Amino acid sequence: MDMMNDLIHPEGPNAKTYAPIIESRGVVARTRALIAKARAAGCRVGFVRVGFSPDYVQCPPNSPVFSAARERGLFKLGGWGTEVYAPLEPRPDDLDIVKHRVSPFYGTSLQPTLSALGTKRLFLTGVSTNGVVHTGVREGHDRDYACVVVEDCCAGASEEEHRNAIFCMQRFAKIQTVDEVSFAD
Repeated sequence: MDMMNDLIHPEGPNAKTYAPIIESRGVVARTRALIAKARAAGCRVGFVRVGFSPDYVQCPPNSPVFSAARERGLFKLGGWGTEVYAPLEPRPDDLDIVKHRVSPFYGTSLQPTLSALGTKRLFLTGVSTNGVVHTGVREGHDRDYACVVVEDCCAGASEEEHRNAIFCMQRFAKIQTVDEVSFAD
């Protein structure tokens, strides 16, 4: 989730925040490995991206998270910034969920899509651990999904934020690494 150019690309506008941590943790390589593992098991892969129309009508003006998006030209749908980071190799048949808030569920097509697919379990990854991943786990839990956080495919703005979010999420989700994940059960 939110593995897009505006947030994680080494030349993107948030490179100083996330790129060093993503690089040091090997998040992109591990996420690629997880995606390959999921596809080999016949699982559906989906990407969740934050984005706003060019006039930013969906952008909440009072949000501490998104209030600067308009001024900085961030998260504009249809542009390079909201594209999934190319090394993750999204495919045309992957799910593409666009959100306008931190939550991957709020005001999106995620819930009806998962219901239509008969989904029972979610494997959550992305940036940031304490933002979209944490919110996705809590909301997924409350929608009766079994949630698995793939810890080594997540990053926060700091290691402390990441660790704190993982600690909080263990009440609502199983915490695993790419090597521990099994799509068989």
